[in-house]
Amino acid sequence: MNKLLKAILCHVISITVFLMSFMTVKAAPEIEAPSYILLEASTGQVICEENATERRSPASITKIMTLLLIFEHLDTGRVTLSSDVVTSAYAKSMGGSQVFLEEGEVQTLETIIKCIAVASGNDASVAAAEFIAGSEAEFVKLMNDKAQELGMNDTHFEDCCGLTDSDNHYTTAKDVAIMSRELITKYPEVFDYTRIWMEDIYHTTAKGTSTFTLSSTNKLLKMYEWTTGLKTGSTSKALYCLSATASKDNIDLIAVVMGSPNNKTRFQDAVTLFNYGYSVSALYEDVNEDTLPSVPVKGGVEEEAALVYQGPFKYLDIEGKNLNTIEKVISLPPEISAPVNRGDAIGEAVYQLDGKRIGSVSILSDVTIEKARYKDYLGKVWKLFCSF
Repeated sequence: MNKLLKAILCHVISITVFLMSFMTVKAAPEIEAPSYILLEASTGQVICEENATERRSPASITKIMTLLLIFEHLDTGRVTLSSDVVTSAYAKSMGGSQVFLEEGEVQTLETIIKCIAVASGNDASVAAAEFIAGSEAEFVKLMNDKAQELGMNDTHFEDCCGLTDSDNHYTTAKDVAIMSRELITKYPEVFDYTRIWMEDIYHTTAKGTSTFTLSSTNKLLKMYEWTTGLKTGSTSKALYCLSATASKDNIDLIAVVMGSPNNKTRFQDAVTLFNYGYSVSALYEDVNEDTLPSVPVKGGVEEEAALVYQGPFKYLDIEGKNLNTIEKVISLPPEISAPVNRGDAIGEAVYQLDGKRIGSVSILSDVTIEKARYKDYLGKVWKLFCSF
């Protein structure tokens, strides 16, 4: 009888533990928007999504691509933040959200960026497009080229601000997340502008100088303390859209919601996504600052090549695993043959969790080593001789 009771008790305990394991799993967030995605920026890992590849009208979150191209041009040095941008009659004619630029008005590119990032100015977007590419049409070509380069296969732009209701102007929550990630990871200085809640700019025209207050369209700046950006959008066709970014505990999240029924819902959906993401996410990072061994070089001017990691390694866990058990295994060949160029991949650092590979970082040559010639061998012999 005691054996039977023990067997029943063990069975009950097993079932209880089994059920508790399911109870600890976070339920998927309840989101009203028909299409959304949440991902971690540094790794690109998707945490949750729904209809994320469904093509939809993006409205003003189109301007994320506009900002991306502006920062790319700044990075090349072809333009600067102090460059003068002149407003054309066409740019002035833009409807929707605007900062009321006058024809012939001159603003610095930095002010134009603020007008786009903070107040979602359609007139400022067109002015920037004309400044960079000569015309909005040529700028839109750059936008579509960049979309293809980034693998945004379900995206096509027809203007630079999202004002159009054309069926040929579309994207997806996933693609918006891709371009948002490209913008914030390559040009984090964009946060200097997307964090602005309110700021004055000055219109100087033939009529004189007047003050205009930029007010952020991103209400998350006041609703969610870890908000860092990014862009809102709404039209009668797109309804209410948002690509939002947040940073907490060294984890940077991107939440994209499209087609929300109203202004309040899109922000609440983003907060729900962020709260869910931070509740289930843990980030492992290895900055890879440890010293690597050199590798012997066969037939080279130098006998050994110094090695470096290509960069840090990051891994996002959303399953509650013990990240302290992650192992790094260095994989290098016994030797390499000359010639060797700096930046050549020599090996890799492989990361494993629970015996499974979760990622790797390439190990590169930190030097260039030419192939040894006859005179180089003579020199080596002479050095050896002189050492005795």
